[in-house]
Amino acid sequence: MSRYFITTPIYYVTAKPHLGHAYTTIIADALARWHRLLGDDVHFLVGTDEHGQKVADYAEAAGKSPQEFVDEIAPLYAQAWERLGITNSDFIRTTEQRHKIGVAELLQRCYDAGDIELDVYKGKYCVACEEYYTDDELDEGDLCRIHKRKVEYYEEENYFFRLSRFQQRLLDWYDAHPGSIKPEFRGNEALGLIRGGLRDFSVSRTSLKWGIPLPWDSKHVAYVWFDALANYITAIGYGSDEQRFNDWWPGHHLIGKDIIRHHCVYWPAMLMSAGLEPPAGWGVGGWLLVGGEKMSKTSGNVVNPLDLVDEIGVDGFRYYVLAETAYGQDGDFTYEGLIARYNSDLANNLGNLLSRVATVVGKKCDGIGPAPAPDSTLAAVATQAYANAAEAWNDMQPSKALDAAWTLIRATNAYLEANEPWKAEPSPALYTVMGDALEALRIVAVLASPAVPASSQAVWERIGLPGQVTDQRLPEAAGWGGYPGGLTVVKGDPLFPRR
Repeated sequence: MSRYFITTPIYYVTAKPHLGHAYTTIIADALARWHRLLGDDVHFLVGTDEHGQKVADYAEAAGKSPQEFVDEIAPLYAQAWERLGITNSDFIRTTEQRHKIGVAELLQRCYDAGDIELDVYKGKYCVACEEYYTDDELDEGDLCRIHKRKVEYYEEENYFFRLSRFQQRLLDWYDAHPGSIKPEFRGNEALGLIRGGLRDFSVSRTSLKWGIPLPWDSKHVAYVWFDALANYITAIGYGSDEQRFNDWWPGHHLIGKDIIRHHCVYWPAMLMSAGLEPPAGWGVGGWLLVGGEKMSKTSGNVVNPLDLVDEIGVDGFRYYVLAETAYGQDGDFTYEGLIARYNSDLANNLGNLLSRVATVVGKKCDGIGPAPAPDSTLAAVATQAYANAAEAWNDMQPSKALDAAWTLIRATNAYLEANEPWKAEPSPALYTVMGDALEALRIVAVLASPAVPASSQAVWERIGLPGQVTDQRLPEAAGWGGYPGGLTVVKGDPLFPRR
């Protein structure tokens, strides 16, 4: 059995979960579910980033200690992911002891390698980004390009990671691992950052107290990247359980396009310095925009995903997130788009197919589903649907994978329209048509389950199949002829009531 370790970014606890957080987390969950269908042993990590100046400032404004503040916010993420059907194996908080142990180990290794050195930093700093910037990286008026707020001038003694030493090593590694960043154009962005020259970055602060002390100099606390990025290895035992760490590392990271520099440049260099393997790969998503802008508290356009779930259901929301936008591109969230895709793909296509098949089987087959024909015209469609879906999931393109599954739904609806079984009398020909349609639904239930798990299970049960759709294993489960016939088919309420 092969192992598959996938992570989301750890989200900063200065805000409650919003649509942008849900977007990446649902995509990671769908990938985890797909790999379980393939029979992989999957470890799926999520978490929260709880140290840093912003957290300390927010806590002070709320009249709480930083620990009290993060203890209130972190559970909101865990609750949101549970509500969205996220099947994470672990939830790491950077205030946990296992994380502190691993961060100290990583820092010490890089320090012992000679890649962390003391220096004085003078420069412009964005508190929101937790990043120093040069003048040519800022907009007019010393404004951060991401947060549109004025940076601050800082001057203090810091330890620095000598990133500048890693330019050629990084280029050589990426050259030896083509396609490790998906989609490819996002990988080209990372290579452009490396080729453009690398500057050393600060790994500690003395003015900040809310963080993890450096193991060799307790006056300094670890600055954001050595703390936050390390979660990916501390959660699987780095520094505390060597065997477990070796079992799971390296992993695959899903990130947003705004943190490419940190994840695809800083992080592999840090790992190289510590004598560790870089990640197995990255999936880089665009932003889900609202009104053409990235979601942020300052712009007031934050969408709470749980509000949408209450209206359209968990699977309706998950499907929209996965199907609407090609991963890697920016998407523009609209309520109208959400409803339109729900009605089109779920209510009119999948829901309608299940309903009409169950109705005809009830009326013409005494409610017992017939077996499919081995030589059905739908068999070739199903074979191609699986091949295309598998390729798309491998490329981290959920929207293409679901479109592949939906080709089988559309073909089956067309097959029924051509044969009009609702007009026919019971006969071997009619039984064949219905058996073919039931077999198509069985395969669709498997292929759609990473996106709409509860609905796929409902399809599975209504066509009379026992057990859990998530227990099926690919590619066997996508092979034509798996529906045995002789099972009780139940119509039930509409799977996706029109909105």
